Amino acid sequence: MAEFDEFAQQLLEESKRFCEKAKEESSKEGKLAYLHAAINIGFCALEAHVNDIADDFLTRPELSALDKGILAERDVRLVDGEYQLSNSLKMYRLDERIQFVHRRFSGRPLDRNASWWSDLKSGLDLRNKLTHPKELPTIKEGDVERALRAVIDTLSALYDAVYGTGYPAAGRGLDSRLSF
Repeated sequence: MAEFDEFAQQLLEESKRFCEKAKEESSKEGKLAYLHAAINIGFCALEAHVNDIADDFLTRPELSALDKGILAERDVRLVDGEYQLSNSLKMYRLDERIQFVHRRFSGRPLDRNASWWSDLKSGLDLRNKLTHPKELPTIKEGDVERALRAVIDTLSALYDAVYGTGYPAAGRGLDSRLSF
């Protein structure tokens, strides 16, 4: 699964680079395009990391069918008197999966009073307004930066809760390794 982990990291680096490009861009259209890309790819990166973490634990024998269902986003059905994972997709909200993974593997609830949590929720709202538009979304550079910082802080909280160490790339903040 190392390839998928690298893919998740690459997505986050691309998102941060698009945010950097938005700052460098002089045209309004170009700036908006980079901000759109940054927010969408940033949340793709977060989902990829959450999926990667979930995949690390799916084979644990102590997990219930419901636990595995949430981790794998699969429906759980009663078959011959016992719960079994089905092949049917069962989607969970990203913030709910984050809370589940944190509590299930650390034994304690995620701190929803942390400033990054409210920034994450605002970022998810912004991403949803862009992904499922019903009106013209307003996207500002500062909002995207806060959302990407929240993605990084969320990953640090999850890595700390699950693996006992922070997210390795958190120290770089919003500075991308990419130069395109």
